[in-house]
Amino acid sequence: MKSAVITFPGSNRERDMMKALELVTGKAPLSVWHTETSLPDVDLVVLPGGFSYGDYLRAGAIAARSPVMDAVRDAASRGVLVLGVCNGFQMLTEAGLLPGALMRNAGLTFVCREVKLQTVNRTSAFTRAFTQGQVWRCPVAHHDGNYFADAETLARIEGEGQVAFRYADGTNPNGSVNHIAGVLNARGNVLGMMPHPENLVEPLQGGIDGRTLFEGVAGLTEAA
Repeated sequence: MKSAVITFPGSNRERDMMKALELVTGKAPLSVWHTETSLPDVDLVVLPGGFSYGDYLRAGAIAARSPVMDAVRDAASRGVLVLGVCNGFQMLTEAGLLPGALMRNAGLTFVCREVKLQTVNRTSAFTRAFTQGQVWRCPVAHHDGNYFADAETLARIEGEGQVAFRYADGTNPNGSVNHIAGVLNARGNVLGMMPHPENLVEPLQGGIDGRTLFEGVAGLTEAA
């Protein structure tokens, strides 16, 4: 699987993501700076976590208007897989690639802890390696992770299976509506999620639950 990780001013999880991808796929991802106007020929594009542009205006708002994002939109429209984690999820909503918005956590504090996630839809490239309803561990670290969508949008994404993951077992750390932790686009090739699967991929990190997501993507792209 060929992948690329885009770095923005203020990103702080790009190296974690690149390490996880190399660990699972055996291939080092390409690093792309946000001022680039084109993307390499890859199977997966990742927008990593961090605090792009210091979260000024709104988290992810300025990064969503970086030059590279036009290329990300084009890649997504062609069916290339796009993954946004934490700040990357915020960018995807701000760029209009995913529905809804990420607001300040309900407690108005930064949260850094482990949560449990339930796999709601396993039909996408990102969720195919999980079992339906599987509950797994994953760390979070964010201040603006409270997912919100208006009633009409919420009914649509719930009805059309665009909710990928929910916080499970009372571990919702931010007040997200319907405990939503991850959302897919209608086509299923774009995923945004607040938790960090890249930080639970090897025993030294305390577990390998997050590895399943990357294994599913790698297995699908290699098969193709």
